[in-house]
Amino acid sequence: MPKKLVQGILLGAAAAFLSLVLWYTGALDTFEGRTWDIRVRELAEPEQASDKVFVILLDQKSLDWGKEENGLSWPWPREVYTYILNFLHRGEPAAVVFDVLYTEPSSYGVYDDEVFAGAIASTGNFVGTVFLSSQGSGAESWPEGYSVLPLSLKGRNPAWLKDLHYSRGVFPIPEIAGAVRTLANVHLIPDQDGIFRRSKLFYLQGETVVPSMALAAYLLGRGAGEQDLTVDTNRIAIGDTPVPVDRKGNMILRYRGPSATHTTFNAAEIILSEIALLSGETPDIDPEMFRDSYIFFGFSAPGLMDLRPVPTAEVYPGVEVHATMLDNILTRDAIRPMPDYFFILCALVLGIGAGAGILSGNKTYIDVALYILLMLLPVVLAALLYRPGIWVPLAALELTAVVALVGSGFLKFATEGQQKRFIKNAFRQYLSPDVIEELISDPESLTLGGERRELTMFFSDLQGFTAISETLSPEDLTALLNEYLSAMTDIIQEQGGTIDKFEGDAIIAFWNAPLDMDDHAVRGVRAALLCQDTLKAMRPVLKERTGKELLMRIGLNTGYAVVGNMGSRTRFDYTMLGDAVNLAARLEGVNKQFDTYTMISGDTRDIIKGVYPTRELSRVAVVGRKEPVIVFEPMLEKDFEGKKEVLKEFDRALRLFYRGAFEEARSIFSAISRQDPPAGRYAEKCTRLLEHPPAEWQGVWVMTEK
Repeated sequence: MPKKLVQGILLGAAAAFLSLVLWYTGALDTFEGRTWDIRVRELAEPEQASDKVFVILLDQKSLDWGKEENGLSWPWPREVYTYILNFLHRGEPAAVVFDVLYTEPSSYGVYDDEVFAGAIASTGNFVGTVFLSSQGSGAESWPEGYSVLPLSLKGRNPAWLKDLHYSRGVFPIPEIAGAVRTLANVHLIPDQDGIFRRSKLFYLQGETVVPSMALAAYLLGRGAGEQDLTVDTNRIAIGDTPVPVDRKGNMILRYRGPSATHTTFNAAEIILSEIALLSGETPDIDPEMFRDSYIFFGFSAPGLMDLRPVPTAEVYPGVEVHATMLDNILTRDAIRPMPDYFFILCALVLGIGAGAGILSGNKTYIDVALYILLMLLPVVLAALLYRPGIWVPLAALELTAVVALVGSGFLKFATEGQQKRFIKNAFRQYLSPDVIEELISDPESLTLGGERRELTMFFSDLQGFTAISETLSPEDLTALLNEYLSAMTDIIQEQGGTIDKFEGDAIIAFWNAPLDMDDHAVRGVRAALLCQDTLKAMRPVLKERTGKELLMRIGLNTGYAVVGNMGSRTRFDYTMLGDAVNLAARLEGVNKQFDTYTMISGDTRDIIKGVYPTRELSRVAVVGRKEPVIVFEPMLEKDFEGKKEVLKEFDRALRLFYRGAFEEARSIFSAISRQDPPAGRYAEKCTRLLEHPPAEWQGVWVMTEK
């Protein structure tokens, strides 16, 4: 791979990493919020608003009507609101929500509260309000006898659940509290910049689960009885209704448009319609339109202090935030955060694409086109995914593009040199000196990052090494590991292998990257057999130091995987990823089931056939894969010749085992079990199968552990 392309990939990955860190720590939240507000204003769909949600506002027009026509000064007597409740009751709505805190007795006397409470009780599914907080005044526990829907939490215990606990609450007077169907928390919390974009579905005060106003209304519409809330990291299920939440447990609201996007009436219109009905006249508003609907009542008059900034408007009645939340629950289209894994992938693709594209290009017009395209790409992606309800972190993606484009632009004009030193520094920990010299002489053969190619993968582990390590001092353990790993690494590198990493006593390596090798499978198997032979020679000396036999299990597989150099210029890993890699790792552990120490997949065996003798071990279904794989044990020619007759008998018994002839197979396996440990394992397996015959036998040995 050309050096400029490598630099572009690394620079792009670094740009993505920087943006991801700033995004995760919240440093981009304010700017991200502003970009979201633009998306909402430009892409909101008022026509998608639920026709089951209505809003009644006590606006300035209603206040003027009350004062001019009826001599009502503020605050109105609570008896006036009974006209609204009685009118709504005629239509039998699913729920009526009053976004009003009645924390003090009416200034018009006890009778005023009693009349209002009677109207509330007659309404039925009425949601009253409390104000929960962690500061200030208020009760420190839920008052006895105050109504709240019985809610139970199920599912997991996500980290954000602890943020829902509130220690204090401001509650309505007993007359009101005793009349409502349930109380709900009216408290809304804005984002850091003061904009109300999210809300919580429920809250906790002590052991009491307190619904939000929207959730309370929705639950009343579903019917009475205890309700379950199933919580998970990224969603809350209300019965069978899923609601996505962000990583702090907030529901992200999909605003339909500016104020009055939902069908909205002012309080005076509703009161006059009730008066008309009481007088035997035809009202301007038919109460039947509210049947089975959800009605929110709140204030919008400027002097009543319940106006909030939201993405679609700087002035928006607070009650409509609650109405929007219920709308999203009913329509099941609340906004979902983009999944972290997909966002990280987008950032990496964008950053690497920008860095590699600019550094690899050699035409000015191509660079200009890339600058325009890659700066617009996050905006287009964010706009396209808004309608399906996905919040794309636009600020982080734009920052990724800017950093990658600007950084690669500067780097493109910087000096290029030091190629040999870069290659040596990049690969001296993975490759033999001879291979490094090949790379230096032909740098174009070097391909880094995200390349899919066929590899032969090698996983090894020392049997029982944990127990051995507990008997040694740190100094002795380090010396033992260094000696063992050095011997094995020398063999792997002599065979042209690339060391992926060491994990304690485990070695992970592969062949056919970064340089092409036509015989990579043969090299991998040869290295495995030589490692076993070398360890066998070392074993007596090592046993004197540890008191135990050091035995190594090796698993090899050949298949396609993604391989690349991941990290920065000075700190990185040249590693592999993919299902074929996982299979190689599984085969190392499968050795334990058969008392073998080197195992290869059928794909590897097909390539090395004729070079090294093998014996078929089993058809196994490993953990994490649906389809069984055929596995083999490779041998050096001398070892194969020494037990050829035993291996023939093993193969004959294996065919019987595949056919389900367990009794015959067991007889043969038992006869050779002293000379062949895998035969002993098969004899035990046949005994278990005879004692517990399988319902359907397909000749597959199913692994139950990794």
